[in-house]
Amino acid sequence: MRLVVLGVGNAFSADWYSSCYAIVAGEEWILFDCPHPIRKIVQEGSRGAGVPLPFERLRGVFLSHLHADHVSGLEGLAYYFAYVLGKKLPLLTHRDIGASLWNCTLAGGMEWSRSQTDLKPVRRNFDDFFATTWLDEATPTAVGPFRVECRQTLHNIPTIAGRIHAGGKCIGLSADTAFDPALIDWLAACDLIVHEAGGPFLHTPLEKLATLPESIRRKMRITHYRDDFDVANSPVAALRQGQAIEV
Repeated sequence: MRLVVLGVGNAFSADWYSSCYAIVAGEEWILFDCPHPIRKIVQEGSRGAGVPLPFERLRGVFLSHLHADHVSGLEGLAYYFAYVLGKKLPLLTHRDIGASLWNCTLAGGMEWSRSQTDLKPVRRNFDDFFATTWLDEATPTAVGPFRVECRQTLHNIPTIAGRIHAGGKCIGLSADTAFDPALIDWLAACDLIVHEAGGPFLHTPLEKLATLPESIRRKMRITHYRDDFDVANSPVAALRQGQAIEV
């Protein structure tokens, strides 16, 4: 299994794409979060890492929450799947997140369509564009070669962390969260831990992660950082946009 780092920035970054990742097993992959412009983000990350990421082999978009820096590319990717690939976009998320996804985030741009100027607009709905697998905290979900687990985090809106298994390995991703020792414990058994270090406002300060046991820090990589973050001197190793990590 490989992690391809597509973006590492926080919501205000001018230097990096917003945090998102491809988790790859064989020729299949899962996209973790979906900022805009997602197809450009994936293309540049794929070329930089030397790992093919064809959308025809995408098994699902794991959507952690509805803040724009994590969901702003979903409309465009759903249109690409519908009108170029001719199929629905596979989506993996929790029902607490899905409850607001259409009406509060996507419907303004996707609900109505007029195919010709002399025809009335046609109303569309969520299921016209998405093939959704609802994740449950109590039960792992099989998605192609992957086994996917989720857990609620401590954030401003409903948000889920993920554990993604394939080939006997596991990648854990914190998503956005305040520092939460219980979440760290949940991620601790993973072979690679991707944890945000966005600071205040229900994000995790790097100083908190630096106090964790060395056995955890050794397999942890931080992300969702500011443009002025000193990557080279971080007390916990930082992800770099465009890299691939073999797990």
